[in-house]
Parts: sequence; C-alpha cells; structure tokens
Amino acid sequence: MSQPPRSNRVHRERNGDHRNYRDSHGDRPSSSDRSSSRPPYYPREADSPPKHQGRDVPRVEHHDSQCTNICSRRGIVLICAVLTNALVLICVVAAQMVTSGLSAMGGLGGFDINSNFNLQGTELQKARDLDMQYSQMRAPGIYGGIAFSLTFGVLSLLFVVAGNKPAHVMSKKLLYGSLVFQAVGAVMYVVAVGLYLHFIIRVNSTDVCQQRERLYSRSGYTWMNCDVSGADAAVALFGLITAILYIAGTVFTVQTIRGVKRYHQERKRREVERQQARANPQRAPLRAETTAV
Repeated sequence: MSQPPRSNRVHRERNGDHRNYRDSHGDRPSSSDRSSSRPPYYPREADSPPKHQGRDVPRVEHHDSQCTNICSRRGIVLICAVLTNALVLICVVAAQMVTSGLSAMGGLGGFDINSNFNLQGTELQKARDLDMQYSQMRAPGIYGGIAFSLTFGVLSLLFVVAGNKPAHVMSKKLLYGSLVFQAVGAVMYVVAVGLYLHFIIRVNSTDVCQQRERLYSRSGYTWMNCDVSGADAAVALFGLITAILYIAGTVFTVQTIRGVKRYHQERKRREVERQQARANPQRAPLRAETTAV
C-alpha cells in the first residue's frame, strides 16, 4: 500500500524523477542513474564555464593599433595643429604674392608688362621701384612667418608620430615635452600674430606704400591699397586657431599625465598587495573563515 503503482513509477522514471522518488524512500541513486537522469539536451561542456572567454579580453585590450593611439584627443589636436600651421604658411606666401604688385606678378608670369598693364614709361619704372622697396620692407615678416609656421608644423608632426603608443607606455619626458611645447606654442602664436599685424600695419603706413597706392589708383587699380589684405587677415586667423588648438592640447596632455600617474600608483598598490599576499599566504583563508563566522 505504501508503494505507488508500477505504472506511475515507470512514468516518473521516464521523466527523470529518479532522484526525487528514491530520496523520498531513502535510497541513494547510483552513478548510472545520475548520468541517465541528465536531460539529453545538456552537453557535458555546459557544466564548466567556457575557457576561451577569459582569454579573448586581454588580447583585445593589449593589441591596439597605432591609429587608435594616434587618434586620441591629444593626437587629433596635434594633427589639426599641423594642418593649421600649413595653412598659415600658405597664407604668408599668398600675402607676399598678392601685395608684391602687378609688375612683379607680370614678371613672374612671363608675359609682356607693357601690353598688359596701363602703366607705361616712367610710371611703370617707378611702380617697379616702389614694388621692390615695398617687398623688401615686408621681407622680414614673410621670412619670419615661413620659418615660424614651418618649425611649429614639423615639431607638431613629430609629436604626432611619437604618440603611436599608449600613454602609460610612453616616456614621461615625451609627455612633459609635449606639454611644454603646446603651452609655449600657444603663447608664442598669440604673440606672433600680434607682432605680424603690427609689422604689416607699420609697413603699410610708410611713404612708400602711400606713393604706391596713389600710383596704382591713377591707373585704375584701386584694390592695390595700404589696408591689411585678406591674405594677411587669413594669416592672423589661422594663427589664432592654431593657438587655440595648442591650448586645448595642453589641457588634454595635463589630463593624460594625471591619468598615467593614477595608473602607476594603482599598479604599485596592487604590486604591494601581491607581495603582502605572498608573504602571508594564510592571511586570506583566515579572513574568509572569520567573515563566514
């Protein structure tokens, strides 16, 4: 009477209830019953966690491409600074070509000046002399602007190429050098833009420029005046943009240096904890037993 009918027992055994049924009667299932009670859709490998999941993560973290490191915030700012330095260089050369005068541009073009310009005879010779004097007066600003923009552009490009490694792997001297370079570059570009505009305005206020303006105005070339040209204004604009980029790069580099410091401090702290754990191997299990109690 205490045992269930045989049909119910067989039905329960088919549904995998060996353990529940035999436990209720105090019987201990055998190893064959345990294996047979496993559902057929559970593979044996599912009981243990997959081993390849923990191995793929560090591979992704430690095998970053050089583009990933270069295209950080610092790298993008320096790349933009390289481009703006190139634009400053182009605008400096363009300003010299535009303000050099029609006679100088005609000579560069390789065509007959007398047949293309309204200036003839003594006026043409005087225009040539005035153009030459004006170009010589602007020469310090032109050569200085070319050397300045070219130097900062090349140095910015070198720091971009040197930043193809993660920040915590890079040399501290390189990080601090990039910080000093961008901070100094921002200040020097603001000063350089101010000096350039002051120099151009002073050259345009001379008698040579005034005589040159009147000479060209009589011949119908009113655009050849003593005002600040559009190319000179473009030099100042791109120079200020470059200074802003260097300021932003300085801020990002400071943040990077702080992050590297925190990384090394955390690394040292973990190393100290590992050494303490190796020195006291019984400390961890004692803590576990005390916590459990």
